[in-house]
Amino acid sequence: MRAEEIREMSDADIRTRIGEMEEERFRLKFRSATETLEDPLRLRTIRRDIARLKTIQRERELAASETTTRRTGKRPRARR
Repeated sequence: MRAEEIREMSDADIRTRIGEMEEERFRLKFRSATETLEDPLRLRTIRRDIARLKTIQRERELAASETTTRRTGKRPRARR
């Protein structure tokens, strides 16, 4: 999954896709512990796709908070 494709997705689609991929990653990790996988590199691509999705999701959150900050003049609290 490329970053350009992800940027075209809506926020809800990104959240849904993250959930699906995390579930698939869990299943593959569980299976890899009990048997050999046909495509062991699939775990790596899933992990990287999740990271891309979360990065773009965070970019959007920061962009939204910047617009809020500009309007109100207050800085949002740090996310932990």
